[in-house]
Amino acid sequence: MTKLSFRPRRSCLYMPGANARALEKSRTLAADVLIFDLEDAVAPIEKPNAREQVAAAVKAGGYGARETVIRVNGADTEWGADDIAMVKTVKPDGVLLPKISEPGDIDFGVATKIPIWAMVETPLAIFNIAEIAASKKLSALVMGTNDLAKEMQAKLRPQRSAFETALSLTVMAARVHGKIVIDGVYNSISDEAGLASECEQGREFGFDGKTVIHPDQLEAANRIFAPSRSALEDAQAIIAAFAEPENEGKGVIDLDGTMVERLHLAEAEGLVAMAEAIAARQEADS
Repeated sequence: MTKLSFRPRRSCLYMPGANARALEKSRTLAADVLIFDLEDAVAPIEKPNAREQVAAAVKAGGYGARETVIRVNGADTEWGADDIAMVKTVKPDGVLLPKISEPGDIDFGVATKIPIWAMVETPLAIFNIAEIAASKKLSALVMGTNDLAKEMQAKLRPQRSAFETALSLTVMAARVHGKIVIDGVYNSISDEAGLASECEQGREFGFDGKTVIHPDQLEAANRIFAPSRSALEDAQAIIAAFAEPENEGKGVIDLDGTMVERLHLAEAEGLVAMAEAIAARQEADS
């Protein structure tokens, strides 16, 4: 298994590429990742203008510690090739490819020579998810639950019971191959409780963060996908216990009546590293 870097991706905010004001405002938002969207959020007639605006915004920079990713149109569309050509020129932190169903679909983004993120939003992608995640060209998997619901002819209801298999398989494939894995969007902007519940569910599944569609959704995603205070305290206690001289070389120790193994130590070290990365990201924006 490949070790992931500890860069926070708690919140990944879609920003419509045709909205110049939104692109400007995103420089001040508390998103870990900004996804400049040239695909679903942009009407066909606006796509050339959106491409130009996104190119100008990324070139101008000013996004601080925020990771910039451009979602392009698919290879089978009239806009895809021009989108990829633009991405090669402006060099964001990543390029997000839509509707990746087979490993070979990733090749569309290879020419950019930047990290490739892939949308998982078709039933075929779920059947091929292990092979897709295994690609050395790939950095991240992003759930596209709206499109997946459409393709499955399933209802996207609270608790997402129809999608549990797809969500779990995607997370497991990502973990096997050391990829970032991001949960799908929550469609109701005004339903704070529903959003929080779905973020909690995504965290339980093992996702690194959540895609969001509005700045008002950032707080919940950032809070829920960050290590909690109690979890961080427990992690620090585990690290301190294994650091004691009498525990040197031990594979298992007793910590306050609980058996703790070195696999728990590795988890604890990862949690602390993520908390430190989040703190550094916040300090960079202050």
